[in-house]
Amino acid sequence: MKAWLPFADAAQQLGEVPPGVDIDVYDGEGAEPASIDDVEFYVLPYTGGPHTVDIAARMPRLQIMQTLTAGVDHVLGQVPDGVTLCNARGVHDASTAELALTLMLAALRQVPEFVRAQQRAEWVVESTPALADKSVLIVGYGSIGAAVEHRLAGFEVTLLRVARSSRDGVAGLDELPDLLPQADVVVLTVPLSTQTRGMVDAAFLARMRDGALLVNVARGAVVDTDALLGELSTGRLQAALDVTDPEPLPADHPLWRAPGLLLTPHVGGNTSAFLPRALRLVREQLRRHVAGEPLANIVDT
Repeated sequence: MKAWLPFADAAQQLGEVPPGVDIDVYDGEGAEPASIDDVEFYVLPYTGGPHTVDIAARMPRLQIMQTLTAGVDHVLGQVPDGVTLCNARGVHDASTAELALTLMLAALRQVPEFVRAQQRAEWVVESTPALADKSVLIVGYGSIGAAVEHRLAGFEVTLLRVARSSRDGVAGLDELPDLLPQADVVVLTVPLSTQTRGMVDAAFLARMRDGALLVNVARGAVVDTDALLGELSTGRLQAALDVTDPEPLPADHPLWRAPGLLLTPHVGGNTSAFLPRALRLVREQLRRHVAGEPLANIVDT
């Protein structure tokens, strides 16, 4: 079986691979391998452009498309008929949850203000809000949401959880309007879908309590940018965003200068924790495929 993987020295990095698996490396840069007519298992490059998705249409023997992202909004609608799409659920949990916690702490404790004071060589002493005693609402309680909760253990917070459908300890989306006024911090970890695109609109934001912090480590288009800018401009809400709409953010965009906003450039999953977890997933998926076992993380397209 021919597999295309985006890792340099893929065979060496993967370690033991199932017998019969032949690997070519395609990282989205330069010429594609000559084996395009034979590839059955295609792992899309993590940071590849649209062409790395489009190329699947030219793979006549393709059976499996494996993303290295948890979200697959950039792939949906472009999966050839008969091809199974799998996402990277679990690969980014640790990295994204770490950043979510970092953004919460940095925004609440006003770390950017202290950094600016350091650059001015000014000793500025301020009393800042603590994360302790806050109510944190996780919107999109999947594997990343659960990882955020795990990392909040010990911070003395009250946890509220919302998922698409309710289950024990987790409220459904229909309960979200009643939970928003209870939260000091709202963390977005939802996938981008027709249901979640623009869900954080003016009405959503209006239900958040005064002074609350919105943390988005999901996708930029989950949030109505203009509505958020309106709330930030009044100082009623704060935000910490790893993702924006549009993205990348143009240099003249008003989000750069919005008060009460901390920005990072979509780096939630891009840490040293990514590669070991990505390799483990791909190794296991190859093993399952060769053994005829069900694949993990199959996406309903």
